[in-house]
Amino acid sequence: MSLMPRSDSFRVRGTSHIDFKTATTGVAAKAMRNELTHLVSTATDPTKKKEFDQEMQSFFYLFTRYLADRAKGQDLDWDRIKSPGADQIIPYDSLPKKWDAAHLSKLAVLKVNGGLGTSMGMTGAKSALEVKNDMTFLDLTVRQIEHLNTSLKVDVPLILMTSFNTHEDTLRIVKKYANQQVRITTFNQSRYPRIYKESLLPCPTTYSDNKTNWYPPGHGDLYTALSQTGVLDQLLAEGKEYLFVSNSDNLGAVVDQSILQYMAESQSEFVMEVTDKTKADVKGGTIIDYDGSVRLLEIAQVPSEHVEDFKAVRKFKIFNTNNLWINLKALKRVMDTEGMDLDIIVNPKTTDDGQAVIQLETAAGAAIKHFRNAHGINVPRARFLPVKSCSDLLLIKSDIYSLEHGQLVLNEKRMFDTTPVIKLGDHFKKIAQFQKRFKKIPTIVELDHLTVTGDVYFGKNVTLRGTVIIVANEGQRIDIPDGCILENRLISGNLNMIEL
Repeated sequence: MSLMPRSDSFRVRGTSHIDFKTATTGVAAKAMRNELTHLVSTATDPTKKKEFDQEMQSFFYLFTRYLADRAKGQDLDWDRIKSPGADQIIPYDSLPKKWDAAHLSKLAVLKVNGGLGTSMGMTGAKSALEVKNDMTFLDLTVRQIEHLNTSLKVDVPLILMTSFNTHEDTLRIVKKYANQQVRITTFNQSRYPRIYKESLLPCPTTYSDNKTNWYPPGHGDLYTALSQTGVLDQLLAEGKEYLFVSNSDNLGAVVDQSILQYMAESQSEFVMEVTDKTKADVKGGTIIDYDGSVRLLEIAQVPSEHVEDFKAVRKFKIFNTNNLWINLKALKRVMDTEGMDLDIIVNPKTTDDGQAVIQLETAAGAAIKHFRNAHGINVPRARFLPVKSCSDLLLIKSDIYSLEHGQLVLNEKRMFDTTPVIKLGDHFKKIAQFQKRFKKIPTIVELDHLTVTGDVYFGKNVTLRGTVIIVANEGQRIDIPDGCILENRLISGNLNMIEL
């Protein structure tokens, strides 16, 4: 490894303070270098050791960039930020209506599949959650691409970027797709050490240290991981020119031939799908014009005095869906020449024993600044259907959507293009609780808004219409009986509701 030899004099953990002003490019970097050298030395398998060495070198480069950024202070000049121009955000309706199917033979699809469903009470890969008709996120994705391949006689491969949290789960799951018309490749993104906030030293002491001392460094790691694992070169060798990237839990992120055709015709090297903001999206990253160039701005980069400006819909009307279209030849050029210096997002965390740590992460969309003729396309909201909570899950499982070849289709009986607003309280937060509280998912095709808080249970064949608010106060319980129809109702108290 190209790091300096380890020195025990720097091996101080968790409690030691380093004077940041003097340590930025000196003591802190040297201490981290020594620690990483020691970590690499603890890996015994030669193959894994080589991969780990490469990972730690990438991490050390990110760490030194973080130190440099901290030393020079905030380099984002808010006064130079402007709303994107008309030439930087292309309307979806202006895209080509006719497609050359030959472009599909040059396409690969990548799903970011490193997330755990911990916020929803899951212990494994989130993509293994059953979301519709007993099918998981991965099942639906495979079905979509298989239909594409068989109906148009193309070979679009599926690539899954896992993390050390989801890799084994994913390898086990994909075995069941062996006989389907989809080639699946998996690769593991980087594993970086958490950093003690006070000492600026890594949390893990050995290669095989506890999982909680490591983290996957965000989806911005995609580019480094694609390159270092050889997957990028493999795709280029197969004649692939375009890569469609999206999060595995975004059920609206399906292959769109209009966008693919547009990329080919416009010779855009990088396209980001954006969509109009609502009040629920105020924290999402947005495209900005910064000195005439297109950049991604995340809320973590915004000075505290401008956070409300960032959230306001007046200046920033759109947000990043994290559906990205990338020219693979251009990506190879960038990685081989300038490299990918993505804006660093500092994610503060707390360990189980109460110590403050930080994770240095990056966002995939931030790569937009590295590509030629890169811009956004303002797509319909239907292309952004993530499942981040059980409220989202209720919407997807309901009769609002049906499935066609693995793709969600809005119920034609729905009078509006918009979907209902659903807010389930803490009693519905975890999957196990959610499943226990619904004997069957209610009929909601005519629902506008649903709020449920407290200890509430739903029977079979319940129909909800208009605005329905159900509030069970603390110590109370409400049971919605089988066959009940609720339309524009506010219900509170401690009710069995047999009279309804």
